Amino acid sequence: MPIAGSPKKLAQDIADGFFSLSPPQLRQFTPAELKTIQTHLGLAARDLRGQQVPLDNLPAVKAKQMRLSRLHQAETVLRAHCK
Repeated sequence: MPIAGSPKKLAQDIADGFFSLSPPQLRQFTPAELKTIQTHLGLAARDLRGQQVPLDNLPAVKAKQMRLSRLHQAETVLRAHCK
């Protein structure tokens, strides 16, 4: 099954909590598509880490960390599926 829409948008949706990866969903993708998803998850995480958030703005810091956590969790599920 091809990736619906842009892989970059998929990574952003995962970071925002609108979509999550699970092993049954990952079975639908080819190895090349899984590699593309993994690449875009890494790019989204890199872009998110580059954002400057004022340390005195705790809700913004928490939101950034939550988005990074979701991306890391998705990468972990993806790597475990690929093994």
